[in-house]
Amino acid sequence: MNEIGNWVVAQTVHWLEHWKGLIGRTLQISVNVSPVQFQTGGNFDDWSKHLADAKIAGNQIAIEITEGLLLHAEPDIQRKLLEYRDAGIQVSIDDFGTGYSSLAYLKKFDIDYLKIDKAFVNNLETDSDDRALTEAIVVMAHKLGLKVIAEGVETMGQRDLLARIGCDYGQGYLFARPMPPAAFEELLRKQG
Repeated sequence: MNEIGNWVVAQTVHWLEHWKGLIGRTLQISVNVSPVQFQTGGNFDDWSKHLADAKIAGNQIAIEITEGLLLHAEPDIQRKLLEYRDAGIQVSIDDFGTGYSSLAYLKKFDIDYLKIDKAFVNNLETDSDDRALTEAIVVMAHKLGLKVIAEGVETMGQRDLLARIGCDYGQGYLFARPMPPAAFEELLRKQG
């Protein structure tokens, strides 16, 4: 798992460097990090080296972790999160609200983003409970100084509701489907 994770980070840094040269501005890419990488130590030093060699700022990468990783966070996990923070790498809690939620870890750890799970977004237009929960997550996150990303945005109605309740970012098929680097590059060129 560590080898795959290190390869993903190396590729992420490569493409960030390439696209910065292409469009003349920086981007941020999120990378899912497996709990196994935290539990086995991972290779944070390799990640730092890739960033430094490419002259890429740490804040151009956000790592996505699950709530479960933080629920019983051992000192090694806390140390690793602090190393990411010191390198400027931002941290997102993925699929927020569907795992073993503990609001205490939002205070304990230095988190940058909460990602609202698509299970709440899917029925946002028709389910008042999902709307209420989503709005509560956004308000709570903002009060704690966190940004919010909604996953699985597929309709203009969902996007508009999320914008009205103050959600900071959205991701999903409404904006783009997964694509290989060459297709993303073409999209960047079109957007200028």
